[in-house]
Amino acid sequence: MKENRLPDMVFAWMLNLNLWVILFMAGIMAASLYGHVHENTALDFLQGVGGMTYVPWKIPAAALLLYGSLLFFLCIRTDHTLLFYMKTGAETGISLLLAGLLQFGYTGMILLILADVVRNMANVKRKFALLGAVCAVYLLADYHLFSGRYGIIPFESYLDYYRGSVRSFLLGAKNVLASLNILVFIIHTALLMREQMSEKERILSLNESLNRVNGELQEANRQLEEYSRESAKNAETRERNRLAREIHDTLGHTLTGIITGLDACITLMDIVPEAVKEQLSVIADVARKGMTDVRRSVKALRPDALEKMELEKALEQMMEETKKASGIEIEYCCSAELNHFNKDEEEIIYRIIQESITNAIRHGKAGRILIAISMEYNILYIWIKDNGIGCTHIEKGFGLHHMEERLGMLYGSLNCFCDNGFVLEASIPIRWGEVV
Repeated sequence: MKENRLPDMVFAWMLNLNLWVILFMAGIMAASLYGHVHENTALDFLQGVGGMTYVPWKIPAAALLLYGSLLFFLCIRTDHTLLFYMKTGAETGISLLLAGLLQFGYTGMILLILADVVRNMANVKRKFALLGAVCAVYLLADYHLFSGRYGIIPFESYLDYYRGSVRSFLLGAKNVLASLNILVFIIHTALLMREQMSEKERILSLNESLNRVNGELQEANRQLEEYSRESAKNAETRERNRLAREIHDTLGHTLTGIITGLDACITLMDIVPEAVKEQLSVIADVARKGMTDVRRSVKALRPDALEKMELEKALEQMMEETKKASGIEIEYCCSAELNHFNKDEEEIIYRIIQESITNAIRHGKAGRILIAISMEYNILYIWIKDNGIGCTHIEKGFGLHHMEERLGMLYGSLNCFCDNGFVLEASIPIRWGEVV
């Protein structure tokens, strides 16, 4: 049995022990009276004790009835103070009636009331007041205080019917049982005190744990606040970088096409003046579309072409406009399905090809660009080569740096090298699985 159930178990022992003590004494009294009647010495007994007694069979019957009533009230549980006072008063009254039935030779049942108060009274001040009142009743319930006025017969007078060792044994057994009841009451009280002390220690430990947890929570909140501020700063930085990439890609691509087209116009001005007007019209259209893309980038939207059409059509339109504006030859080959991509994947593919064309024209002075897109399993490959001037040492500027950043968002990679011009290779893991 668990330790916190020990007081209940000891209290049950007290209930059983008191029942046996009461039945033991009531049985001795009834047997003694029956013996005197049987031996025709009842009158001598009454004259000797100077009082009246009960009908023999009524003594154990009344004792059982009163003890049962006491158990009934002891089993009642209430948190209402007035009801608890009334319950305790009823228990005390029944205990006094039971003690009177036993000629006040045993008052151990009052200890049950004390144990009940200690167990179930929550308010400390009221508990001690009630305990004091019950203890006073326990001390006053002595036959010597009432025998002179009420003619109470001492329990030992009933034992006079028995002779010699039997009388001594019965008296000793009664005293042992009464003392055992007191001992069990002391054990019960000690266990309750120990339980209450353990409960206080548990509450103190719980409070310490709560204080420690509160401290940890405060520290966690502080760290979360710092993390939130840091996240906000990082978000601002990422947003600035994103806008910088968008404006760089869109504006750089548009301006490159315009510059190349204007250079062509300067060359054609003296040779074919009629073609200059047509070329300037194309350049104006490119500038207008570039302005639209810049505005959308500032508003954190996707390229205008991707808003209006699918990825593959947007790529073809961009290349066609670039060819018209700059006169650059662009060859495009795509063996992969460019459908079912997420928006961020479409935008990154579009921007990589756009930036590569811009770099090839602006830095490489290329006249021809080859673009190939393929897919193997769940990896999309982009291969771009131009016939420009190339370089001996590749220094990653703003464009290449932001290409890597964009690919890093999708766990992709970027490689570039010089081979009779400039070659760029990009790989992007796609999220919708293999192509059938």
